[in-house]
Amino acid sequence: RVDYSKNRIDETAISALCDLADASHLRDAIDAMFAGAPINITEHRAVLHTALRAPRTPALRGDGEDVNTAVHAELDRLGAFANAVREGTWTGFTGQPVRDIVNIGIGGSDLGPRLVCDALRPLGHPRLRTHFVANVDGARITGLLRQLDPATTLFVIASKTFTTQETLTNAATARQWFLAQGGGEADIARHFVAVSTNAEAV
Repeated sequence: RVDYSKNRIDETAISALCDLADASHLRDAIDAMFAGAPINITEHRAVLHTALRAPRTPALRGDGEDVNTAVHAELDRLGAFANAVREGTWTGFTGQPVRDIVNIGIGGSDLGPRLVCDALRPLGHPRLRTHFVANVDGARITGLLRQLDPATTLFVIASKTFTTQETLTNAATARQWFLAQGGGEADIARHFVAVSTNAEAV
């Protein structure tokens, strides 16, 4: 049972909504989504975000591929990286562990990570501080960079397409600062990571 007492909805409204769902073939659409059918009509692709929470088996196929295997390989890789940062084995160019993590992204590439960090803050590592840069006007990133040590800062550049101008502009500002503060070209990979579906552009 669901308690509707604090909402402007009652059993009659719920019944009408359930009838509408049946008439709209909602169950078929849900089944198609979980089966990996191409239900995204604008991109003609499967909607596969559900694979991020799916168990390793059974296999989930989408666009003709075994999505679960690929998703769990990425989740394993992400877990190993996150553990290395938390344990202090992922170090910067001076050998010191990361202390500050700066997420650079806009829209869902900012709000999603920000929400997760806020929700899980009580479980956070005491050494690690998170920061978020979404605004392209320069004031936010310039003010933040003044407070950071390039030797212990990790930048996460988050962009689905890796073509978002605001994100790329802020990432370029962070990179210039890093190089001007003693980091070298060879050190970039220890201090800058990308989250994107466009691996070629990264």
